[in-house]
Amino acid sequence: MSWFNGFESGLYAAGEVELFARTGGDPAKPPLLLLHGYPQTHAMWQRVAQRLAADFSLVIPDLRGYGDSSKPGPASTPEADHALHSKRAMAADMAALMRGLGHERFAVAGHDRGGRVAHRLALDHAERVERVALIDIAPTLDMYDMTEMRFASFYYHWFFLIQPAPLPERMIGGDPSFYLRWTLGGWGAKGLGHIEPEALAEYERCFCRADAIHAACEDYRASASIDLEHDRASRATGEKIACDTLVLWGEHGVIGRLYAPLVLWRAQCAGKLEGKAMDAGHFIPEEQPDETARRLRDFLLAR
Repeated sequence: MSWFNGFESGLYAAGEVELFARTGGDPAKPPLLLLHGYPQTHAMWQRVAQRLAADFSLVIPDLRGYGDSSKPGPASTPEADHALHSKRAMAADMAALMRGLGHERFAVAGHDRGGRVAHRLALDHAERVERVALIDIAPTLDMYDMTEMRFASFYYHWFFLIQPAPLPERMIGGDPSFYLRWTLGGWGAKGLGHIEPEALAEYERCFCRADAIHAACEDYRASASIDLEHDRASRATGEKIACDTLVLWGEHGVIGRLYAPLVLWRAQCAGKLEGKAMDAGHFIPEEQPDETARRLRDFLLAR
């Protein structure tokens, strides 16, 4: 399968940042925004995108701080409140990107960090989001509030990356390729066999840079601070995801082993909710591209 065959790429203005994105598929079909997770880029969607190209007009960006998108906030002056890397800021980026591409209403699917951006996008821009798919995440606030020994051990990076700069930046920067490969091979993935060589090369090119490492740390610092404030405020006002929601999780990963994803997401959804455990670890779109594409297609095109 050719690497993103038939897709175009470019930099797009989105408010205060520039986002790298690939666009492709059928422009006459419904728009679908695909959001990646940590420590990856848009490249994680390559296999799924090829399988969905006939049914959707696809937009596949790098989140701010990742890949070839802008990395706001220099490492020399870390933010006090981490707002530049909040999921609210990232969601606003995506709303601006889609409007700039002519998509007023669209569906969104997000994996890992992209799923958390998709959650906030569905809250802050509810009138824009038709349907949302959340892949291998539970609500951030619940995961922090329910922290216990197993979670802290499996997802140690949630507590390592939030340490004050430049501690995690310097430690990862000592051997970023080793850290990246260790991370991509974990969380139930059982090695790197699920990753295409082109994708792995892209992850290494983009991750193993000081500004990218810092931006990723800021992403997690935001999740442990300002994002929790936003989530608590949404819950206090009864704000929930209004559109239909699909939840997918890997039965061999941390979410499947430690949580009841549908129970947790039911409390945050006002619309129809459906979900499925998949025979995968954490990196579901790369481990199970055929099944991921099929489930997304069935959900997003259902009448």
